[in-house]
Amino acid sequence: MLAEAEIKRVLKERVGDKKITCAEAFGLAKEFKISLKQMGEILDECSIKITRCQLGCF
Repeated sequence: MLAEAEIKRVLKERVGDKKITCAEAFGLAKEFKISLKQMGEILDECSIKITRCQLGCF
């Protein structure tokens, strides 16, 4: 698992328009080996919005 600061750095590099889909968030959580809750918290801290949410998780 990457440190939270490293995850934030990678997210900022990959997410240019400050929006990602729910499916992308699920995939990133799996890639980073973190829970969906942690992913949601990190995305909130980075002001990255979730679009097309599948289950209302974010």
